[in-house]
Amino acid sequence: MAAATAWLAQDPDAETQAELRALLRGAQSADQAAITELHARFDERLAFGTAGLRGAIGAGSNRMNRVLVSQAAAGLAAFLIGTALPGQTPSVVIGYDGRKNSQVFATDSAAIMAGAGVRAILLPRLLPTPVLAFAVRHLDASAGVMVTASHNPAADNGYKVYLGGANNGSQIVSPDDAFIAAEIHRVATHATIPDLVRGVYETAEETVVQAYIAETAASVGAPRAQVNAVYTAMHGVGWDTTRRVLEAAGYDLPTLVDAQIAPDPTFPTVAFPNPEEPGALDLAFATAREVNAELVIANDPDADRLAIAIPDADSASGYRRLTGNEVGAILGWRAAERAELAPIADEAVTGDDADASAPAPRSGTLACSIVSSPALKAVADAYGMRFEETLTGFKWVSRAPGLVFGYEEALGYLVNPTTVRDKDGISAALALLSLVSDLKNEGFTLADHLHHFSGRFGHFSSSQISVRVTDLSEISRVMDRLRSNPPAFIGRIRVDHIDDLAGGFVGLPPSDVLRIRLVGGARVMVRPSGTEPKLKVYLDTSSVVGTVVERQVAANAVLAELERGMRELIA
Repeated sequence: MAAATAWLAQDPDAETQAELRALLRGAQSADQAAITELHARFDERLAFGTAGLRGAIGAGSNRMNRVLVSQAAAGLAAFLIGTALPGQTPSVVIGYDGRKNSQVFATDSAAIMAGAGVRAILLPRLLPTPVLAFAVRHLDASAGVMVTASHNPAADNGYKVYLGGANNGSQIVSPDDAFIAAEIHRVATHATIPDLVRGVYETAEETVVQAYIAETAASVGAPRAQVNAVYTAMHGVGWDTTRRVLEAAGYDLPTLVDAQIAPDPTFPTVAFPNPEEPGALDLAFATAREVNAELVIANDPDADRLAIAIPDADSASGYRRLTGNEVGAILGWRAAERAELAPIADEAVTGDDADASAPAPRSGTLACSIVSSPALKAVADAYGMRFEETLTGFKWVSRAPGLVFGYEEALGYLVNPTTVRDKDGISAALALLSLVSDLKNEGFTLADHLHHFSGRFGHFSSSQISVRVTDLSEISRVMDRLRSNPPAFIGRIRVDHIDDLAGGFVGLPPSDVLRIRLVGGARVMVRPSGTEPKLKVYLDTSSVVGTVVERQVAANAVLAELERGMRELIA
């Protein structure tokens, strides 16, 4: 009650004020539901970490609101000032998407950071996350903030932080997250929101957006054949920027899923605005059937993710969404083909052992998260490129040395590291469209290309089990059980060994992840989600024996057995 009353006294938002007053009245009347809700909102504080902040909008320290965001802005400002070089004024560029309260959270942040002595630059309007990530580098800012909850449910919002300088515009990682969190805690403990000085912030020119569009469009060549595509923005902010990129690159505009093209914070046509969720692409498939589309392109609400679907006569909808691993593998293959030829003398095979049909070694690194398919490593090995596995999240993928392409299976792709050091669903859509255009010019489809991939590198099958919980302790109990009583078999497949990444592993920082290696080469990864109340299990199998069809059958049979076995283990 005391914490809620103190919070109410500094809350500048009329909506959350009314919400909190109602709960206080209920608690004073011994309404158990109101008391329980106050505990849920004030017993804990929404933690600031490497994913920034993300949670449901509402009053209280454990919700997203103007008090919490103002404290975060003041704490981040203190961190930037404290780490700036002598005589240097730190700067921050702030962006926001179309979610509820995104703009007000962004303007609050800009005013408070300006008042603290940071040069604060607000993007000119609601824009995709990749534009903010680009702007950090383009404006040589010390930091960036993006107000978004990406693909979370409509009730959520969030606060992503990027750092410039030596971080090259990547999202924050440890220990910077802890330093920022400490400054936020100091502000929350010693200052109220009315105490925080507001200053005058700048509004960025439209030229920042124009520069992103120009550099993204220049990352591909002119189309060799136009593609009949369908596009959905999933009620987010992706379309306007995507349209301008496609026009600048010379590609025909796709047919739009009209009901999902304009930003709408209520996301009326989808329960979860995430293209991975079942049913999320139903309207896109219906539109695609109407125009007999060759390709379906979907961005999530802040356009940092990309989903792709292709015609499939065996599907009831007529289309099949490709997995993030399938898209990552073919975009990685494209990146390897496009990488500058640069023989690597100490690794190149010469003399009698040389394979005249093998591609010359290419420079650069292909990288993916540890829960993504091993397929990308097969591509890197075939082209003599470096390969790097990172912890989950583009804050890690984007930091791979010499990166030319990076991805993670959750529909995130980094195809143009010189422009954006984060996943970018717009540049990835253009890269994929360029690939499909080239294939069409040669008489092939994307389905053909996937077939050719399996023939060239082996067939890789992947699947995921995602268990949403209401009590986060359920996830801890499953992880503890797997650690204390490790399985000898998953289904009928024997476990070879288990790597526990909790204490760090082979150069990777500590992470709450179990990697289960099975006899025969299959792999299972188990971890809690970093952004949602979910336990996630990633299953990967492969086969290089026989025809492509035989490889598919063998890999899929193992995959089905692993899925059955893991569902029993985590039940």
